[in-house]
Amino acid sequence: MTSVAPVATTPGGSTEIKGGAAGRPSAAAWLVAVPFLAFAGTFLVYPTVLVLVGAFQDSNGAFTLTNLETLFTGVVFDAFVRSIELSALTALIGAVFGALLTWAIAVGNPDGMLRRVVVAGSGVLAQFGGVPLAFAFLATVGFEGLVTKFLRDNAGIDLFAGSAWLFELPGLTLVYTFFQIPLMVIVFLPALDGLRPQWREANASLGGTSWTYWRHVGGPILTPPFLGALLLLFANAFSAYATAAALVSQGSPIVPLQIRGFLTGEVVLGQENLGKALGLGMVVVVSIAMGVNVLLQRRVAKWVRQ
Repeated sequence: MTSVAPVATTPGGSTEIKGGAAGRPSAAAWLVAVPFLAFAGTFLVYPTVLVLVGAFQDSNGAFTLTNLETLFTGVVFDAFVRSIELSALTALIGAVFGALLTWAIAVGNPDGMLRRVVVAGSGVLAQFGGVPLAFAFLATVGFEGLVTKFLRDNAGIDLFAGSAWLFELPGLTLVYTFFQIPLMVIVFLPALDGLRPQWREANASLGGTSWTYWRHVGGPILTPPFLGALLLLFANAFSAYATAAALVSQGSPIVPLQIRGFLTGEVVLGQENLGKALGLGMVVVVSIAMGVNVLLQRRVAKWVRQ
């Protein structure tokens, strides 16, 4: 079968071929894409190749599998377990509470003030991280934070009576949840807006109840995007670094901090490639999560086309 390139009609009535032979992008289109391709290649593809190659090399550049074997032993394996637990827990908390908040604004006035404020605030807070977020929590619930001092002076409650939990995994869980919930609102709101009123009306006209609607219509439609958002939140927390690095000054309880220790360690040298092996492990975990998310998005696309 012969391919036909797209054509466009000019004001004079003639036609011109667009996109070159067989509908391929023209040279001008490729030229416009060059800056983006160069940027992606420099800051995404090239570092990924360095991580992939370095994970299979020792300090002398020789091929080895020792770096990958280390991922399943000792403190490195424990760091992966803690990172997965932290990411899964914060993703679940963020997905549940974020979905409830999203539902509250989705059923309200689409042009109301509440929706505009929540959506705008979520867009800002979902990107609020790193040193500013760590400082905000230290100033609020740190050892001498505003809330800590208020509770200690007025209610006799010491938030740090048991341990310095803010600088450990419980503290990271609280801090990560702060940006997970707004991200869930941004990601899940289009799915709730996609529920058509006609579906509920059809359910009611056939004698169905609210439970019937959510059991056979709303639930099956929202489950794939909810699970997809859950996986996105997991990947977001699993790859987060700056906030944990600013908050946890001692130790490396999660993988990103372990990588920092191997790349910048001043006590034990020559472990850069072990850090690259940890980076490769993170790439594999995130790729699996995003792969499942793609499959779920395809399922959602089938509902949209119907």
